[in-house]
Amino acid sequence: MQNKTQYLFTSEVVSAGHPDKCADIISDSIVDALLINDKNSRVASEVFVAGKHVIVGGEVASKNHPDYVEIVKQALVKIGYDGKSAFTREQCLYPEDVDVQVLLNQQSPDINQGVDQTSGEIGAGDQGIMFGFASSETKELMPAAIMYARILSDKVYDYALKNNQKLGVDIKTQVTIDYGSKENFENCKPQKIHTIVVSAPSTESMPIEEVRTLIKSLIDDAGLPTELYNPNDTIIHINPTGRYVNHSPLHDSGLTGRKLIVDSFGGYSPIGGGAQSSKDYTKVDRSGLYAGRWIAKHIVAAGLAKKCSVQLSYAIGVAKPVSVSVDTFGTHTSIDDDKLSEFVLNTFSLTPKWITEKFSLDKPSADTFLYADVAARGQVGQSDYPWEKLDALEVFEALK
Repeated sequence: MQNKTQYLFTSEVVSAGHPDKCADIISDSIVDALLINDKNSRVASEVFVAGKHVIVGGEVASKNHPDYVEIVKQALVKIGYDGKSAFTREQCLYPEDVDVQVLLNQQSPDINQGVDQTSGEIGAGDQGIMFGFASSETKELMPAAIMYARILSDKVYDYALKNNQKLGVDIKTQVTIDYGSKENFENCKPQKIHTIVVSAPSTESMPIEEVRTLIKSLIDDAGLPTELYNPNDTIIHINPTGRYVNHSPLHDSGLTGRKLIVDSFGGYSPIGGGAQSSKDYTKVDRSGLYAGRWIAKHIVAAGLAKKCSVQLSYAIGVAKPVSVSVDTFGTHTSIDDDKLSEFVLNTFSLTPKWITEKFSLDKPSADTFLYADVAARGQVGQSDYPWEKLDALEVFEALK
């Protein structure tokens, strides 16, 4: 008898239309608006969406004073809540119905004096820990489950944007990978896609059979790796309750920073616990994640390990990281974790200023990157982000 051992791991993804993502995108639309016109802006603008209400709260220090109400409404329109779909006002959010309350205060000068230092250095905007991660499981050097869940989410979301008479944009996907054994899991060797879950709102006139046939065709056409996805063998759940019409923040509240696992590595690695969205580049919850991901990706891409986690920690007002720790989970090749940690600490400054200049974090633009787009697509794993570029590979390869 054939031995059918399994070792399963699952990650989920939500689209830009999910209420929590709406909050993230609005928060980062504010960050973009402030930094584009004043790169020295300091901002932490959390957002709460519930029903027809959007509350923007937090701290800002900037020479720029944008129209926050207009930023909120334009963000919702771009997400897909533009009032032009076939869904009624009772079924999803319409931008003209939104009531926006702005509760933004000045950032404390106690923080400013430690962040903007007379030497020109930037002190960390807060204390905390951040984790970057990379895995050889996919060409993006991301864990397989979240990468394929993203592919599916993007496919269904793009269809919904173009066919808003059929589907809504409040979408969730989930992928379970079967590694076959714990050993394969530890060595980054996925065997197959075991289960797929997709939930996407559909208009009331569409029978569930039609919805499921449509979404199944999108799954099959999404570009999942054929060596892992067998449409005849994979368990697929599409709108499992049989009805998903009412959606958007009208039917589920959203909060900035509540999708940290979705934003990062799908639960495959530790996370620092602090949100990236809503924060300017001096907040190391954001910049530290980007630096950690950049380092971990280089270590894996250079062939120094099959997977890698990089922990950075900071103290508020202090530029240099308090600690740097590399963990390759026993998959390192020529250099062990102690030497990799020492190399990273001694080779890269990793101050907020160094990270900011390295990735131009103070200069978001339509030509480079926008934080609102990063909030929608995930904080890591997208090849066009500056912190995903393998631009120092020869430095790491020299360690072999």
